[in-house]
Amino acid sequence: MINYSLNMFSESVKHSIQAMIHLANNDGQLIMVSQIAEEFDIPKYYLAKLVQILSKHHLIKSVQGRNGGIRLNKPAKKIKIIDIVHAIEGPPPENEMCIFGLDECSDFVPCPIHSDWKQMKIQLNDKIYDRNLDDLNKELMKKHKLLQSI
Repeated sequence: MINYSLNMFSESVKHSIQAMIHLANNDGQLIMVSQIAEEFDIPKYYLAKLVQILSKHHLIKSVQGRNGGIRLNKPAKKIKIIDIVHAIEGPPPENEMCIFGLDECSDFVPCPIHSDWKQMKIQLNDKIYDRNLDDLNKELMKKHKLLQSI
């Protein structure tokens, strides 16, 4: 089997997910944007802009002032990955494009791999997009424990 990396998410979405997992891991404590930026090697002002967007979409609560910082605006169990993707990337396009960028793709106007891709999208929704931040955080903590034991 050939191992290709399919980059499903933009860098902005990846950084947003990293920041939100960090917040989920800190259970309601206020965290400075600069601390997250340093830990994940994300430019501070770039992350601050992403935090503004996430805050505008009510996913992150920002507290100003000397003891300020950011935290999740609701429990991690109530934040799905798709919520983060839509906040950063916007809603999905009205007309879906072929995965290869060939043209519009739908049941009425299928691309060459439409039937296969349609099944994969259902699995993506179930396995990735509908997962909540709490589940993702718990799985990541298991991974880190495993890596430490190696």
